[in-house]
Amino acid sequence: MPSGTLIAIEKVSKHYQRDALVIRVLDGIDITIDRGDFLGLMGPSGSGKTTLLNLIAGIDRPTSGRVVVEGKEISSLSDAALTRWRSSNVGFIFQLYNLIPVLSAFENVELPLLLTKLSKRQRREHVMTALTLVGLADRTSHYPRQLSGGQEQRVAIARAIVSDPALLVADEPTGDLDAKSAQEILDLLGKLNTDLKKTIVMVTHDPHAAERAHKVMHLDKGVLTRN
Repeated sequence: MPSGTLIAIEKVSKHYQRDALVIRVLDGIDITIDRGDFLGLMGPSGSGKTTLLNLIAGIDRPTSGRVVVEGKEISSLSDAALTRWRSSNVGFIFQLYNLIPVLSAFENVELPLLLTKLSKRQRREHVMTALTLVGLADRTSHYPRQLSGGQEQRVAIARAIVSDPALLVADEPTGDLDAKSAQEILDLLGKLNTDLKKTIVMVTHDPHAAERAHKVMHLDKGVLTRN
């Protein structure tokens, strides 16, 4: 792979079998994503956006084709190896935050680190760094119910970046937020991309969100086109 390339999607197709019916979700997708890119994926519901995001993040596997990240063909890894790869290389940001209600902001952000060999002191340093980056260092003991939607998404972003992954994948990260909070989250993602050089792949239906991306691609019936 070229030195600047982080992700290479090569002739990737994804089909599902339902009885005798074959459902073609993605059909021969080719994408190259450079290190430090901010890619927006748009398209109508059912176009395959989230499926493609899941393939890039190693949550799902293609029916055919290759998904290569940092020179490693993740689509060929065993389940155990893929789980280990995801935990250290990918940060996930979801539309509905996926925070655990009974854990504080600090504890939610710390979760990915509990599977590492970091000491308690080191975990605390990582968590506080992440919460400071998202502007919530003063909310460490607050529970999700005590936070606004925008603050909850900030906690979720802190959790995504706490292990310093190379890649952030965001599935409709502003889809459940009001306009002001959505703007703040997009500003934050832009900062993570510009200042921390995080590579971001974002699925969105919102043209205003997509404007923040360096490049935008559209999926329609499993076929990819560039803006």
